[in-house]
Amino acid sequence: MNNKYEFFIAGRTRNKENILRICDLFDKYNISYYCFLKSEDDWGFGNKNQTPEEKQQEFESLGLKDEVVLKLFNTDLEGEKSSKNLLLVLPAGKAAHIEAGIAYGLGKKCYAIGEYEVTDTLYNIFEKIFSNENELEKFLSMYN
Repeated sequence: MNNKYEFFIAGRTRNKENILRICDLFDKYNISYYCFLKSEDDWGFGNKNQTPEEKQQEFESLGLKDEVVLKLFNTDLEGEKSSKNLLLVLPAGKAAHIEAGIAYGLGKKCYAIGEYEVTDTLYNIFEKIFSNENELEKFLSMYN
């Protein structure tokens, strides 16, 4: 399978500011990535004036088989399949952790950034957990 992106950036909408700062680092080093927040205008719900919390609450009120939910699921899954690596931005929700498991199961290298709440054996799927953006930036500067 040809990889369209070097990285799939996973996280949760409530952590939008941190995720977008991480995306800026990838842009700085011209490293391709898929990030669900970059297609936010195409989601089919919410508006730009909503806070990340308001947008997430609106999304969580939709039915599991709602057209918007299924569209986002398929778009994100295709982005993940088309990526070489995964970066999980912590704190992250259940869906982002599931995405990390999918990536690991597909044989992709998995990384994380941020503090995890408690030690968990499954965090060993990550090649590296960067403690901060400076560590990640150093890694990205040597990536290509």
